[in-house]
Amino acid sequence: MAVLLCSEINSAHLDDLLGRFGLKVKRMPVDLELPGSFWKAPEAGLVGDTLYISDVTPVHSALHESCHYICMDQQRRAKLHTDAGGTAIEETATCYLQVLLSDLIPEMGRKRSFKDMDEWGYSYRLGSAQAWFEQDAEDALAWLIEHQLIDNQQNVLFKVRQ
Repeated sequence: MAVLLCSEINSAHLDDLLGRFGLKVKRMPVDLELPGSFWKAPEAGLVGDTLYISDVTPVHSALHESCHYICMDQQRRAKLHTDAGGTAIEETATCYLQVLLSDLIPEMGRKRSFKDMDEWGYSYRLGSAQAWFEQDAEDALAWLIEHQLIDNQQNVLFKVRQ
């Protein structure tokens, strides 16, 4: 199964969603390097408040990098270029938030997000992204609530970490 690509969704869905967090989405030609891509194309890149994608960037990558931006503190966000950095728990929270945001992309949804994460090689000790999310992610959930990025009902609050 191929993962869902940015070219396969309505670009307004991604732009509108990420714009609520102050992120701009810049689409690049497929044959150009993506600025700020830590893993190189087709993975999404981050520089400041701009997410760089191409038509062949997986949607899960665009969401994941965006969630790094949302989850990092203001000091790191102010200097952001390519490497989001952060702690292990912040990375876990980034993955959790990525799943929640996928529900807000009509073409994606949570189930597709889980499948794409597994297909791309995300690795969880319970064997799948869905099993991790449902049975082993209490720490990520608590972190997101503590930093007021989601509420107790797991609703996204559309703000970045302060």
